[in-house]
Amino acid sequence: ESAGLMAGGIAHDFNNLLTAILGNISLAKIYAAPSDKITARLADTEKAILRAQALTQQLLTFAKGGVPITKSVDLSETIRESTEFVLRGTNLKCECDIPQKLWPVEADTGQINQVLHNLIINAYQVMPDGGECRVEAKNVAIDKADSIPLPAGKYIQISVHDKGPGITKEHLPRIFDPFFTTKAKGSGLGLSTSYAIIRKHGGLLTVDTEMGTGSSFHVYLPASAKPLATETDIKEGDGVIKGEGRVLLMDDEEFIREIADELLSHLGYEVDLAVEGKEAIDLYKKAMDGGKPYDVVIMDLTIPGGMGGKEAIVELKKIDSNVKAIVSSGYANDPILADYKKYGFIGMVPKPYKIEELSKALYASIDRTS
Repeated sequence: ESAGLMAGGIAHDFNNLLTAILGNISLAKIYAAPSDKITARLADTEKAILRAQALTQQLLTFAKGGVPITKSVDLSETIRESTEFVLRGTNLKCECDIPQKLWPVEADTGQINQVLHNLIINAYQVMPDGGECRVEAKNVAIDKADSIPLPAGKYIQISVHDKGPGITKEHLPRIFDPFFTTKAKGSGLGLSTSYAIIRKHGGLLTVDTEMGTGSSFHVYLPASAKPLATETDIKEGDGVIKGEGRVLLMDDEEFIREIADELLSHLGYEVDLAVEGKEAIDLYKKAMDGGKPYDVVIMDLTIPGGMGGKEAIVELKKIDSNVKAIVSSGYANDPILADYKKYGFIGMVPKPYKIEELSKALYASIDRTS
């Protein structure tokens, strides 16, 4: 528990710093010409920061278990895209076998992507000189007679098969232990994090192996009876979406307020800033009384020594039942992010965020409630 609390605190502070760095990179990319050499360097730096974010999330998941932000999804395309992305540019051939009607699951696609990346990277690492792997998905029904330690019911099974050397009997019991690795460049977090994520989804991650033949990792996720989540008109490749309106941003970190102010102004919004909840409430009241209400409020979830977003949204709802509020936090594992609508928010932006993600959250929030 202590390790989890410490990991959460470090991740929060680290994600705040990454938010400022990503924000500055976004601004630098805006001001630099696309043909400038520095633009390519900025893009590479951005990728490195996002890798740092992913590593932070892996540490957090292993230490405490990041709460999945789930919705009912069909993972077919996620599986295909993850496989293609990881193996692009490698000498590993991979076959994908996915049925036309894979059952939907309640999943955090970002976390499941992380699991798939880890498993496929693992397959590549055990066959560095090339070879073949197979990724398959299927619908399965588990009953009490099965040896799989899961409640009876419908599941999807995602399997990653490699033709590597296999896992020794000595190493097999420790394969999902944190920091255990047999690879020279491995962190030992990939499989342990994947195991933690799948357990958090109510599923199971298992492995079959045979020396000299290869290994198969199997992911089991409970099927969902809920209808598939509807997608917005905003696509991943849409980039920065500009808008207009009045935005109130609340964050206790001065450097985040400064960066966010400039980013939001660039996106076309008129911005006011607040340090904590009480100030945000006062500004919101004043704006309403003056006939210039805010279109959206972006609130940091946790304010040390002050009123955070969770408490502030309750008070804002008393003033304006139609308040449009987006929650933001460096605590990526906070359960409020997983179920933000329950707490009165209409959107969420986990830190660190890029200008593209911020612009989409604002566009979706204003658009779908107008």
